[in-house]
Amino acid sequence: MDVRIETSWKEKLAAEFEQPYFQQLAEFVRNEYKSFTIYPPGGKIFNAFDSCPFDAVKVVILGQDPYHGPGQANGLCFSVSEGVPLPPSLVNIYKELQDDLGVMPPASGDLERWARQGVLLLNATLTVRRGAAGSHQGKGWEEFTDAALRALSREREHLVFILWGAYARKKGAFIDRMKHLVIESAHPSPLSAHNGFFGSRPFSKANEYLQNYGIEPVEW
Repeated sequence: MDVRIETSWKEKLAAEFEQPYFQQLAEFVRNEYKSFTIYPPGGKIFNAFDSCPFDAVKVVILGQDPYHGPGQANGLCFSVSEGVPLPPSLVNIYKELQDDLGVMPPASGDLERWARQGVLLLNATLTVRRGAAGSHQGKGWEEFTDAALRALSREREHLVFILWGAYARKKGAFIDRMKHLVIESAHPSPLSAHNGFFGSRPFSKANEYLQNYGIEPVEW
């Protein structure tokens, strides 16, 4: 099956594209785009991979579902397109970034600038129906994104995995903690940010770890 995705990822995940689950998923997604309004736009489904080749990855931030409001999802977790109001979780991420590293919150919620520096902003599910959170869960995306995480855990070393909330922690449970740094905390959503997300300092921890291994830190 020919999937339009960045070359290095295409190579690493080649076996997945031939699996029956992926072919069923592709068929499901194609039909959904024909029948409903689906986010992100079709060309942005693999944006997280396209913006951050396999060997360029330094940090992985794991999300769950794309945003399901009009114009929000752009294929990068927690990110919204230029000019779109910041969702509450991203407002809290920016607050923590300011407290942690003194970075003034930018007006733009487009996190492409992080992706271009080696931050893989990966949702567990890569598509969603408009206004219907979780509508594409359990269709095969989770298996596909697990395969991507397993490849990183197995073949790379000294990566930072940032897992916010119970869902991400569960999904990232298999990551090899002998080879990589795993940073876990509560989710940045307003419902849980005060239960351990604020004050968790993930950005400085990630950069300190990268620098310890001679890797260029991220300009958050």
